[in-house]
Amino acid sequence: MFGVIRRRPQLLWLLVPYVLYLGVLPFVNRVTPLVFGMPFLFVWLLGATLLTPVAVWLTRRADLQDQDRDQDRNRDRNRDRHRNRGGRA
Repeated sequence: MFGVIRRRPQLLWLLVPYVLYLGVLPFVNRVTPLVFGMPFLFVWLLGATLLTPVAVWLTRRADLQDQDRDQDRNRDRNRDRHRNRGGRA
């Protein structure tokens, strides 16, 4: 598992919703203070719900950038191999 995280650290963004919903929940489980007339727990869960797609989007964006980098790297390798063979197929 740690090898995957080492190769794709952007997957750590997917821990954000987990931490917001489960990790911090015991500390924010309160009715007071009221935020915008709503209990604090409700506002916290609403914020976590709104931040979840942002975390997924950040992960996807970083994955696409890595994929583009890998494609460029492979294209360069193929071009170098072709040059090393003297231009013949």
